[in-house]
Amino acid sequence: MDYKDYYKILGVSKSASQDEIKKAFRKLAMKYHPDKNAGDKTAEAKFKEVNEANEVIGDPEKRRKYDELGSNWNAYQQGGQTGGGFDWGKYQQQYGGQGGQTYSTNFGDFGSTFGGGGGGFSDFFEAFFGGAGSGFGGAKQRGGKRQQLKGDDMQAELPIRLEDAYNGAETIFEIGGQKIKLKVKKGAYDGQTLKLAGKGYPGHNNGPNGDLLLTLKLQKHPLYNRIDDDLYMDLPLDIFTAVLGGKLDVTTLKGKIKITIPPETSNGKTLRLGGLGMPKYGKDSQHGDLFVKIDLQTPKDLSPEEKKLFEQLRDLRKK
Repeated sequence: MDYKDYYKILGVSKSASQDEIKKAFRKLAMKYHPDKNAGDKTAEAKFKEVNEANEVIGDPEKRRKYDELGSNWNAYQQGGQTGGGFDWGKYQQQYGGQGGQTYSTNFGDFGSTFGGGGGGFSDFFEAFFGGAGSGFGGAKQRGGKRQQLKGDDMQAELPIRLEDAYNGAETIFEIGGQKIKLKVKKGAYDGQTLKLAGKGYPGHNNGPNGDLLLTLKLQKHPLYNRIDDDLYMDLPLDIFTAVLGGKLDVTTLKGKIKITIPPETSNGKTLRLGGLGMPKYGKDSQHGDLFVKIDLQTPKDLSPEEKKLFEQLRDLRKK
């Protein structure tokens, strides 16, 4: 019977923290999970292997016992697996709790999807961590139906455009090897967390999947700044329209509109365009406002004639 190096299987060192073991297991379990590799016997075998490794070293108490076993493995093996220089009976008595003691386990990730009857575990696991004599909470506990547990929740971020938050949109993205179609509702906002039931990590022992907690990240827009349901923008304005007044085109998320600029409009003045902001989430018929800040543009590269006219204007203002 070959010794199983569970640390090597998960690709971690023997000094790895429980958190490092958990992360390594998650990565490998997602890679080889049957849902992603239907009909692939090699992937199925790898999934069973990493699942078994996590079942032992993913649990601090089992890990401690496994580490002690590892230091005595040579003596056990040299004794023809009957004891030899290694007191197997003492080892069982110390850790086994004769009579089929139940050892409670609570795995941090996928658990033993192929457990339930022990058929998914290696001979090494069954000899040392399974069966009624070991008491390690293996797959062959008396009357031992393994508990079904919900999988862990998964967290992720999804960037969205302001236009998508304004109009609503459908987007398709991939995470954890699964393609997900999501409908972004009108008024969606930065930092909003959406829960997608059953799209998280797979459950333990055929239990339900966890959920995907998706946080929306609103991308920066070149024209608008969003605060709550209101939008803010700067509007370049020439000095002539600012002084004399007139009509000006303004680009909104609803489309282009014409607004009236009052005569003698000063730089920095803000105009409120009611109802042209973002739709309120869950209330599509209600909108915030669009605030337009005047950014006065000074004319450049004046011709001699233009300079003369400005000088005349200046002189008139002095009278």
